[in-house]
Amino acid sequence: MIDSRIKSVMNFVSAGSRVADIGADHGYLSIELIRSGRASKVIATEKNLGPFEALRKNISGVAGIEARLGDGLKILSAGEVDTICVAGMGGALIVKILDDAPQVVQSARQLILQPMNAAKKIREWLTDNDWIIADEDLAESAGIIYEIISAEKNPPKKIFKRESSPLLKKFLAQRLEKLQSVLDEMSKSESARASEKFQCVMRKAQCVMEKLTATS
Repeated sequence: MIDSRIKSVMNFVSAGSRVADIGADHGYLSIELIRSGRASKVIATEKNLGPFEALRKNISGVAGIEARLGDGLKILSAGEVDTICVAGMGGALIVKILDDAPQVVQSARQLILQPMNAAKKIREWLTDNDWIIADEDLAESAGIIYEIISAEKNPPKKIFKRESSPLLKKFLAQRLEKLQSVLDEMSKSESARASEKFQCVMRKAQCVMEKLTATS
């Protein structure tokens, strides 16, 4: 049974795609991609031998999945896949994985990224490397709301999935609470209150407040 995070990642994959599932863990995403027909081929990777052996055991008998032992995208060649999925890792690690294999990344058509934290780093990397966010969604697991980002080079304009997600209001409320906590802490210092960072956080909080009001 796949959780909502993995299901949201899977929903961004176009039918018939050749997919790289980086850090595939137990291989649940890879298996569902093949069984659903969303992927015609999956290369599932794991860096460490223990998880790799578990992955290989789980995908045994499922045609269309190849397990590879190695570090991130380094064990792929340019053009082998058109869709790259990296889910369940920190934002900084995802950025490193992408940076470590530029030719593989640039040969892909789509990046589907689900950071466990530091989503801002993902967005900054995509902008700096000429990828455009084509769609986004939200998923909740163990009470935590995660962002799923789909990026392409030249995507058609559309309304993002997250804008109609039932989790949007809760996500915005949690974000506003975090920003307010930062403002409360900075307000204790006169110099912090006078800083540009304080003004920047205030503007972010106001923007989130406006979006939250609009969803009510």
